[in-house]
Amino acid sequence: MSAPKIEGLNPTENFTVSASQNVVRVLTTRHGPVDMTCRTVLMGIVNVTPDSFYDGGKRFDSAKAAADGIEMIATGAEILDIGGESTRPGAQPVAVEEELRRVLPVIRDLRRSVNTPISIDTYKAAVARAALDAGADIVNDISALRFDPGMAALAAGEQVPIILMHMQGIPRTMQVEPHYGNVVREVSDFLAHRIHHATEAGLSKEQIVIDPGIGFGKTLQHNLALLRGLPSLTSIGQPVLVGVSRKAFIGKVLDGAGPEERLEGSLAAAVAAALGGANILRVHDVKETHRALRIADAIHFEQALV
Repeated sequence: MSAPKIEGLNPTENFTVSASQNVVRVLTTRHGPVDMTCRTVLMGIVNVTPDSFYDGGKRFDSAKAAADGIEMIATGAEILDIGGESTRPGAQPVAVEEELRRVLPVIRDLRRSVNTPISIDTYKAAVARAALDAGADIVNDISALRFDPGMAALAAGEQVPIILMHMQGIPRTMQVEPHYGNVVREVSDFLAHRIHHATEAGLSKEQIVIDPGIGFGKTLQHNLALLRGLPSLTSIGQPVLVGVSRKAFIGKVLDGAGPEERLEGSLAAAVAAALGGANILRVHDVKETHRALRIADAIHFEQALV
């Protein structure tokens, strides 16, 4: 499979949005609302892949993946994110047919058991369409609608929530000397541009979530700067999703700790992101993060303990 074609950002256009008072706080999905009014929402990661950086192979069996998803819901996940293609640095693309073979049985098994919103983690319109038909509710597109020209039309036609993520390059090459002049400004401009593109295609702003793409074409310093700069992203007016769980930048801060040794760092980064304004956190360790966020939310939201 050839690398996806990337639609670039026009450097002559500045799409930065001024601070908005009309921040979207509730996402409407086919299986109920996702309410971010007074708490940080957890998205549980269910990777049905043999090669993901942390849990690759652990849930390659669809029954195991579905059972783990149900356990994540029981311990605090309000969204499940099902993925059939690894997007770790250096990852190779997966054919549509193989991706469908991995994710559709899991989505169907989950949908027979739970009403929790399900997200499909894909940049391919054909995979997203089949997943939505099988019971998924949200499209999580790491390319922000750039890799597949059919994705915007699909999401607009179905009027489902979509997550638009920033990434410099493609997974196979994104960590080869990433460079920014001002990473917070450039990521904010990119995401504002992609929101504009999505709404021009017919998507409602009330259904758009943005993601700065921690670890996707960023160095350690870029990732830390984005976490410090989350208020700049929240000022755009869309819900912000952050994924820091067990990522390599945590290992670098913790003296080279491998993925299995990054739980404490992941929890610290999750709490920092929540206090910085993140609305949704995409995590591997749902139970532990849920407990940590109960404290963070009690500090951040007056209504959290009501």
